[in-house]
Amino acid sequence: MKSKHILVSQPEPADVQKSPYANLINKYKAKIDFIKFIKIEGVEASEVRQDHVKLNEYTAIIMTSRNAVDHFFRIAKEMRFNVPDDMKYFCVNEATALYLQHYIQFRKRKIFFGKQTFADLIEIMKKHKEETFFLPSSNIVTNEDYTTMMNEAGLNFKKSMLFRTVPADLHEIDIKKYDMLVFFSPAGIDSLKVNFPDFEQGETVIGVLGGSTAKAVNDAGLTLGFSAPTKTAPSITMAIEEYLEAEAKEAKKK
Repeated sequence: MKSKHILVSQPEPADVQKSPYANLINKYKAKIDFIKFIKIEGVEASEVRQDHVKLNEYTAIIMTSRNAVDHFFRIAKEMRFNVPDDMKYFCVNEATALYLQHYIQFRKRKIFFGKQTFADLIEIMKKHKEETFFLPSSNIVTNEDYTTMMNEAGLNFKKSMLFRTVPADLHEIDIKKYDMLVFFSPAGIDSLKVNFPDFEQGETVIGVLGGSTAKAVNDAGLTLGFSAPTKTAPSITMAIEEYLEAEAKEAKKK
């Protein structure tokens, strides 16, 4: 079996042996390195003001990630805006909603959340068309999809970039030693190109999470090995396992 040394372009879980990656390590003897390919940089409050953002004009905030939560409250503080108790929060999933507890008293606020996708959240927001929504965003392409969906839903909103996703410095990494690279966003593929402009894929397997990441692989002239979610592999770890299992079966035939 070839794909044993795997690079996962995300932070290492707090306890790898209690994470979904444990089975890959124990069952397939895979060596997994967790390396962040991207970093988040906050936009200055002065830049947000230039985007004609006045936080007191909004009655609801859309939270699509923990980064959105962190940088909204950071900007609010820098702009000396006291977030009112009656502010409503619309979160892409329950995990993001629960993360709000770092900044507000959860039980005393009006918080709504979808199942997992922005499309789920749109259906909830449609029931609150009287609200004026503010969408803290980053510089990633996905935010354009969100804008389209909100316009189609007839929602009154303002989007403003509060943080940027930029490539991390990975020049000390020996990318050639990995049999498999796993990515979670188009920004990860951008980072690969920036840090390793002479990267030649060869037999290196590339796995991804999400359709936009798969498209970024193809746009970069690389070959996609596998992707998630699928019917049989709803998570990236299950997709990796499927690939390793298929490799193992092929090796036995030989």
